[in-house]
Amino acid sequence: MRLDKWLWAARFFKTRSLAQQGLAGGRVQLNGARTKPAHEVKVGDMVDVRVEQWRWEIQVKALSDRRGPAEEARKLYEETAASRAERERRTDLRRWGAEPAAELKGRPTKRDRRRIEQFEGED
Repeated sequence: MRLDKWLWAARFFKTRSLAQQGLAGGRVQLNGARTKPAHEVKVGDMVDVRVEQWRWEIQVKALSDRRGPAEEARKLYEETAASRAERERRTDLRRWGAEPAAELKGRPTKRDRRRIEQFEGED
């Protein structure tokens, strides 16, 4: 089965075209090496997928050329424990990340001052 089609069926990419672009851009590796979209994937292969800031290290458990519900897609692969722990750590960092007001520098503008006064006056 083609790797791009499997990645689409396993729901790592929304379309096969995006899966092909990910493979061409080197964001997907098969058994530790870059590969082409038409490369054959087999049960037991290790696939490393990076989409935006997320990364999965997975082992192929089953093959499917049909994109089904998410429950069926999760049965196609098994994520390594290290990959799962790293994703959860990154999720927590993102959730509990920087304070939104940390970006603000200097004195408030006239608009900011009016908003602050409006907020404080609503007691």
